[in-house]
Parts: sequence; structure tokens; C-alpha cells
Amino acid sequence: MESVYILILTVLVGMSIAGLIVGVSNDAVNFLTSAFGSKAASLKTIFTVASVGVMIGAVFSTGMMEIPRNGIFNPGMFYLNEVMLIFLAVILANVILLDFFNTLGLPTSTSVSIVFELLGAAAFIAFIKNYQTGVNYDMVMEYLNTSKVFQIIIGILLSVVIAFALGAAIQYISRLIFTFRYKKKIKSVGAIFGGISLTSLTYFILINGLSGLSFVPEEFKIYVAENVLIVLFILLVFWTGVSQAIMSFLKKDILKVIILVGTFALALAYAGNDMVNFIGVPLAAKDAFDLWRAEYLISGVAPTEFLVEGLNEEAPGASVIYLALAGAVMVITLWFSKKARTVIETGVNLSRQGDGVEKFEPNNFARIIVRYAIVLIDAVNVILPKRMRVKIGQKFETPDPIYSDKRIDAPAFDTLRASVNLVVAAILISIGTSMKLPLSTTYVTFMVAMGSSLSDRAWDRESAVYRVTGVLNVIGGWFATAFIAFFVAALFAAILWFGGVVAIVILSAAAIFLVVRSTILHSKEMKEKERKERFNQQDIYTINEITIEISDNISKVLKGVNKRYGKVVDHLGYHDLAKLKKDRKKIKKIEERVESLNDNVFNLIKSMEEDSIEASKFYILFLDYLENMVSSIEEITEASYDHVNNNHKNLKFNQIRDLKALGREMTLLFEDTIEIFDSHSFHNINKIIKEKSYLLEDVSALIQKQIKRIRTTKSSRKNTKLYFGLLLDTKDLIKSNMDLLRLFQDFYEEAKQKL
Repeated sequence: MESVYILILTVLVGMSIAGLIVGVSNDAVNFLTSAFGSKAASLKTIFTVASVGVMIGAVFSTGMMEIPRNGIFNPGMFYLNEVMLIFLAVILANVILLDFFNTLGLPTSTSVSIVFELLGAAAFIAFIKNYQTGVNYDMVMEYLNTSKVFQIIIGILLSVVIAFALGAAIQYISRLIFTFRYKKKIKSVGAIFGGISLTSLTYFILINGLSGLSFVPEEFKIYVAENVLIVLFILLVFWTGVSQAIMSFLKKDILKVIILVGTFALALAYAGNDMVNFIGVPLAAKDAFDLWRAEYLISGVAPTEFLVEGLNEEAPGASVIYLALAGAVMVITLWFSKKARTVIETGVNLSRQGDGVEKFEPNNFARIIVRYAIVLIDAVNVILPKRMRVKIGQKFETPDPIYSDKRIDAPAFDTLRASVNLVVAAILISIGTSMKLPLSTTYVTFMVAMGSSLSDRAWDRESAVYRVTGVLNVIGGWFATAFIAFFVAALFAAILWFGGVVAIVILSAAAIFLVVRSTILHSKEMKEKERKERFNQQDIYTINEITIEISDNISKVLKGVNKRYGKVVDHLGYHDLAKLKKDRKKIKKIEERVESLNDNVFNLIKSMEEDSIEASKFYILFLDYLENMVSSIEEITEASYDHVNNNHKNLKFNQIRDLKALGREMTLLFEDTIEIFDSHSFHNINKIIKEKSYLLEDVSALIQKQIKRIRTTKSSRKNTKLYFGLLLDTKDLIKSNMDLLRLFQDFYEEAKQKL
């Protein structure tokens, strides 16, 4: 009997470590986005500052675990076996759900997920208890603390609206004062700005960071809470003087100091207050088990008869060892988690000032919002005097500098906006905490960043619809978190309730498998993403480099087209629908590669040397031929798939034989072309063009052959349509390949003259 609960505790501990990893990977966006996006310091410095904040917050956290113990359900109405199943269902659901969001790169709230998972699992156990005992189902509500749920929902709405609005307003005012050319302004008013900012961050540390730390005397916390104005005045005077000293004597950029202090403050508060989201459940389970074991030694009470009322008492402080280990896991995750960087990149990408590849595809709702926003802006512009419009426009003129220069390490936005993001987020969270409003740190920091980017005109006509779509997706994910967390935890509780020990083993193994699998897939996606990022703004300058880069990209695309052509013909011959379906997916990846090359035309042209500008015209033409080739192979694949999917008759033996013979010739053409671009032996282009010129005649001959078949033998209308379509698309494929070779020959000859 006892061994089962020891097994559950073991699983809980293992899953809590996994929960720390996936949780920190998601919550890192709370305190790293501003520093990352502004490039305020080196990555090593940013991680070090954040790590110190996380470790201090973790080690000195009080470890109060009220939410998992009794904040969502009434433990006095559940037996030990039921409570342990609730906790196990919650931790398994939490790990899987957060890892899913990390893989998508979407920031969500670990607090919301843990609350609704507790609610879902407890609700199911309460329901099944009432069902088995025949008690009125209205009693289920007495098992739960539903008021907490409404607070969370209100918190989401408040976080989204208030944070976005205030972030937009403060950034707009700041930009009007400082403009994008703020270096001179900072010298004159930087001390005041630094004083206000550092005062806000310090107060945030006092209210949100230190409130969760055990070594801070209770008297100090009470004094700060009761003397807010005095504390703020003292801090303002002190930090204004310090800011002036930093600028005058140390010659340091005060904005970068603010960003690093803000990163530390948010990391400290995060670790001090959100630790419960990761280790609260296993520690609460351990406390429940210890309560039963103590009673069992006295009275021999069974777990199924022991009500866990002791969890209603104040939770003891967690052991420093547990907290230190948890902090160490969090710090290691910060440094090495690729998923954490993916989540951070989402926030940075949506608030980016410069141009780039957008992560989200637009939807109709976003288009409507942007369309009406444009109408509203135009209406405001009509009302405002022209002189005022011009003056305001000058304040928001972005110098060419940091966002559009040729450095690969260019920041996504400047240090002024990063400072505003951190300060406004800190102020809002501090106010929310003092007023006991359930504001989420994730929601506040993300929406402040979105509001400030809107005010900074980072969302222009070129990018607004993509950015709005991204924000809507993230916000939708927040609400989805609550519903999914509730139902997944309830489902897991049901499986564990009816499945017993076998279910515990299977679900635990499934959770580990899913996390490991998603990590492997995410790693592959990241490598693929790195391969797709061609023509970045640093490594392409000369014609020689352009020639090599273009030829490498052509080779990769042709390898994909070559492989797909042969596979599709084979799979069509066997009428293999499943494999044709896979062929369609493979074609999509080739299309994405070409599309990524197309997205980088702008960067390529801007980064070229002056005497290499003519090469950009060739690059655009190369892309056109590649797109034509991909379009042809896509048509061949789609037509083959539709034919088989609609259960039409197989192509005749002679037709398949002719297609395969043509396919072998196509393979030789592609292989010879690929060899030229792989080895850069461009002098052989003429030879291939002459040797393979007969292919177009072969296709014409096959078309003529099919015409004779139609007139002399019984032929299927659908088969004939498919066969002609395949031959014509193959002809286009050959023609595009030949045109590509001729164009590259011209490009190569011109490049040789310039080298």
C-alpha cells in the first residue's frame, strides 16, 4: 500500500524537475525579452544577471505552497488516495501542456495552467465521489474554490487591456520627449529618467521580489507597505543621484543599466513568487503523505479513510536544499534551453522595429482590426492641424541606424523602449500586487511590450496584420491554456482513477516520451530554420560570395525536386495514396525553402557592395525559375494525388513505362545540374545544355504517342487528362531547368569579368 504512494511521490519529483525545465523555458520571456531585443549587453551578461536574480529568488523564497495545498480545492473533503491522484494528474498535465506551448514558441502563464489543472483534476475526483456515493451533484462545488477561477479570468482581462494601453501610452509620451535620436536628450534629463525608472524597479523588488523572500524581516515589509510615499521619495532622490554619477563619472549608458536592473528585478520576483508553480505540487503531496503516515503509525488508518485536513493549515517553509536544487535547475535551463529562446523570439519578433520575416500568417480578424485602425488613424489625422502632424511625425522618424544596418546582431528595438517595457511592467505588477489584483507577470510583460511597439510605429502598414495576428494567437493561447489545462488534468485524473498503478506507469512514460520527442523535433526544426536563413545581413557582400550562395541554394532545391519527381512517378504507378500524401508534404518543405529565399531579396539588395548591385537582378530571375520548377513538381504531385484519391483507374502499363523512362532521363539531367552547382564547375553548363536538349523532343514525342492511342485504342478520359498534364508539367520543369542553366552561364561570365 505504502509503496504505491512512494511510487507516486517519485514520479511527482521527476515530473517536477521536468516541470521546472518546461516552465522556466516559457516564463523566461517575462524577464529576458527586453534585454534580448535591445542587445543591451552581451548574452553572457544578460544570462548572468538573470541567473543571479533567479538564484536569489529561489534560494531565499519562503516556499509557501498555499495554492496547491488548499487554494483551489478543499483538502479536508478528500482522502489521501484521492489527493495523490489529483496531484499526479496535475503535474503530468502541466509538463505536457507547457512543453506544447514551448514547442509552438508561445508564451503562456504557468500560474494559470497550474490553477486550472488543479481545478480540473479536483472537479473530476469530486464528481466521481458524488456519483459513487449517490450524493447530489450540487455538492461538487463545495469541494472547489471557484472564486479563485473568476479572479484568474479577471486577471487575464485586466492584464491584456491595462498593460497594452499603459505600455502604449507611456512609450508614446517617452518617444515624443526623447525621439529616436535620444542620445543628446539622455545627457540632459537622463538622471531624472534613470531616477524614476530605478525607483520603480526598486519598489517592484521591495513589493514583489522581497515579499517572497524568507530573510527579509516582516517589520520591514510592513513599513514599506504603510509608508509608500516616503519610501518612493527617498528612492527617487537616491537613484537620481546615482544615475547622474553613473553617466558623469563612469560614462555608462543609463538606459542599459536600467535594463539590466529590470532584468534582475523581474527574474528575482519570478523565482521568489512563481516557484510554487513547479515544486508546490510535489511538496504538497509529500506533506499529505507525511500527515497520513504519522496518523497511520498511531491508529493504522488506511489511505482511503484518511481525510487530508492538515493541508488546510499554513504550509511550512520549503527546505533550503529543495529551493537551491530548484534554483539550479532553473538557471541551467536559462542557459541551455533552446525552447526558451524560441519563446523569447516570439516576443522579440512581434515587437521588432525593423523589417524581417514574419512568424505568423495573417487571419481575417487581424485584417479587419488593421483596416479599421487605419480608418481611425486617417480620421485623427484629418482632425489634427497639419503643423502638429508634421511635428509629431518628426519625433517618430527612425534613423537608418540600428534596425536596418548590415549587422547581423542589430537590435530589434532600442534601449529606450526596452527600459520603458521593464519599468511599466514593474509598476503595473507592483500596483496589482498591492491592490491584490491577480495580474499575471507573463501577460503584463508581453502586453506592455506589444503596446510600446505599437506606439513606436513598429507595426506599420507592411507588418501590422502579421503582428496583430501574432498577438491574437498568443492571447487566444492564454485562454486556451485555462480550458485545455482543466480538461487534460480531468482526463488524466479519470485515467489514473480507473487505471491504478498501470495507468500511473503508462501516463508517466507517455509524458516523458512526448517531452523527449518534442525536444528532438524542436531541435530538428531549429537546425532547419538555421539552414533556411540565407542571405543574412552580414555574410554577403561580394559577387563571389553571392555566386557561391546562390549555387548552393539552387543545388538544395534541385535535389528536392529530383527526389520528388522520381518518387511521385513510382507511387502513382503503384496507386499508393499514403505515399503520395507524404510527397505533398515534402513538396511543401521545398516551397518553404524557396519562399525563405524570396523573403531575403530585400536584405540581399541592401547588403551588396555598390559594384555588385547588378547581381540582384540575376538573383530575382533565379528565384523565378526555381519557383516555376517547384510549381511544376507541385502540379505533378497534386494531380497524381487527386487522381488516386478519387479512385480513378490506374494509368496503363505503357503510360507508366514511358513516364518511368522519362523519369530516369530527368534524374540524369538533375544530377548533372546539381553536380555543376555543388562543385561550382560552371564551365560545363554549355555541355549539359547541348547533351540534354533532346528531352523536350522526347516529351513532345510522348504527347504525340498518346494522341495516337486515343484515336486507335480505348482510352480513359481521366487517365488521358492526368497523363497529358504530367507530360506538360514535365516539359515546363525541363524548360525551367535549361533556362536556369543559361541564366547562370550569363551570370557566371559577368561575375568572372568583375573578379
